[in-house]
Amino acid sequence: MTETAPSHEQISSTLVLPYLNHALRMYAEGYASRADIDAAMRFGCGYPVGPLTTVEEQGLESVRDRLAALFARTGDELHRPADLLEARVAAGATTVEEGGDSAGAAEPQLRHEIGTVGVVGTGTMASGIVEVFAKSGYDVVFVGRSQEKLDGVVALITKSLDKAISRGKLDEATKAEVLARLTGATSRDALADVDLVVEAIAEDLAVKTELFADLDRICKAGAVLATTTSSLPISACASATSRPESVIGMHFFNPAPVMKLVEVVTTELTDPAVDETVRALCAKVGKVAVSCGDRAGFIVNALLFPYLNDAVRMLESGVADMATIDAAIKEQAGFPMGPFELLDVVGNDVSLAIQKELHAEFKHAGFAPAPMLEQVVAEGRLGRKTKRGFHDYS
Repeated sequence: MTETAPSHEQISSTLVLPYLNHALRMYAEGYASRADIDAAMRFGCGYPVGPLTTVEEQGLESVRDRLAALFARTGDELHRPADLLEARVAAGATTVEEGGDSAGAAEPQLRHEIGTVGVVGTGTMASGIVEVFAKSGYDVVFVGRSQEKLDGVVALITKSLDKAISRGKLDEATKAEVLARLTGATSRDALADVDLVVEAIAEDLAVKTELFADLDRICKAGAVLATTTSSLPISACASATSRPESVIGMHFFNPAPVMKLVEVVTTELTDPAVDETVRALCAKVGKVAVSCGDRAGFIVNALLFPYLNDAVRMLESGVADMATIDAAIKEQAGFPMGPFELLDVVGNDVSLAIQKELHAEFKHAGFAPAPMLEQVVAEGRLGRKTKRGFHDYS
């Protein structure tokens, strides 16, 4: 007798419930505010509703009962209903938080004057960050290893501006103004007078710490030193300088000109005035800033990648095929992409690296990378960038 295939609702519930549980625990730990957790997933992943609002919409008791049933079936501690959820259900509550949250807090202000911005790097992310600041009226000094690399940044930005003109969102005069604000340099010493530096170079800690030591030597007193790392410890970059209070994370999402979210990551030594300035600056350049502390995954990756990993495990188990899982998530959860579509866009190698970091940081057995994810990476099936991932794009 064969088992009945699970419904789309069952597939979605099995994958989404642990994600909601992780978000509840993240909030209960005080790692990030309720508003920031919800905003991070809405603006960072394009989800229609944030996880904590989802819990309230589905009903705290309903979510608790379904998690309890999942935990009874799997025995995975990650599926045990969060203590906060149990407590709120016991209290007869219909909301995740008691009283209000920080949504009504005062708007952040620029506590440091930011006139000129520096960007280190010439890749897609760096080019996007240069464009964001230049379009918002800032003079930008960007540093690359060669004139050819610098020309590549200008070419990418020009292409982006031309696309905006073709859509009627920009005119030639504005394009000329934006391009006039750009200054390329092959020497980091050109950053001596900037008020903020954002680095967007290789995700390699040794490379980044060398850069921060050099920025410490070059940049003027009071300059804010930011990294857009998605995975490496901000504190390690800060410790390479004599001014850890000036170092902060500004995790932009790709493509930076389009994606609204910036995770603003503080260490224990980051000056609150630097934190407030960066959050105010994000708002000024049209971004949504969310605040969190310095640990693996920040908000978005810590909630997103375990869910993607669980989807791979579900595929491995033979419970459902890829097309069914992808369709179930889009139809039931309203997510813009199914997990396998998203894995191939992000890059399976990137996904595996992030999942390994989360496993190392949180030590949950359930966070161990799915063997099938390791296998597709070992086979060079990295996703869209190699024309083959979970899906074939050749």
